[in-house]
Amino acid sequence: MRITGGSWASRRVGGPPGGTPLRPTPDALREQAFAVLGPRVPGAVFLDLFAGTGVDSLEALSRGAAMAILVEKAPAAVALIRRNFAALAVADARWELEVRDAARALRALAGRGMSCTLAWCDPPFASWEEGVEVLALARELSVLRAGAEAVLEAPPRSEPSIAGFSLVRELRGAFLLRVEA
Repeated sequence: MRITGGSWASRRVGGPPGGTPLRPTPDALREQAFAVLGPRVPGAVFLDLFAGTGVDSLEALSRGAAMAILVEKAPAAVALIRRNFAALAVADARWELEVRDAARALRALAGRGMSCTLAWCDPPFASWEEGVEVLALARELSVLRAGAEAVLEAPPRSEPSIAGFSLVRELRGAFLLRVEA
């Protein structure tokens, strides 16, 4: 896996070891999504749900996001995220890792008044509807407010429908959604 743009462009980061259930975001999808997000990334607070390897957050930070909040509960993935961030010497002030399930993490973030302007949601495809549910919860808790955008990775032939979100664009293996007013 490599970072596709920004200050760490072409830098490689660690992927999951063979035989693990992690399914990293393909470089081509990440590159396409961030090209579309473009001017929204600099200064953004980036929420990475089901963070896996952390590469989506590293991409956002590389392209100028002010901060990344990663949510991941799997111990192997948490260790991989920490290694990847250490390898790039990402300043502690630019990222935070919530080691718990997504719903609990969102409630904790809402309790702190945290609001994110961009989100990436890459749930396990076997239970990808969980991604739809946590994005709806993020909106309900105002962690994602009107105008925020979210990339939702989804298996082929899926069509997400989330109350309070509108489809901005279909991507290769994902959907770009916007929180409605």
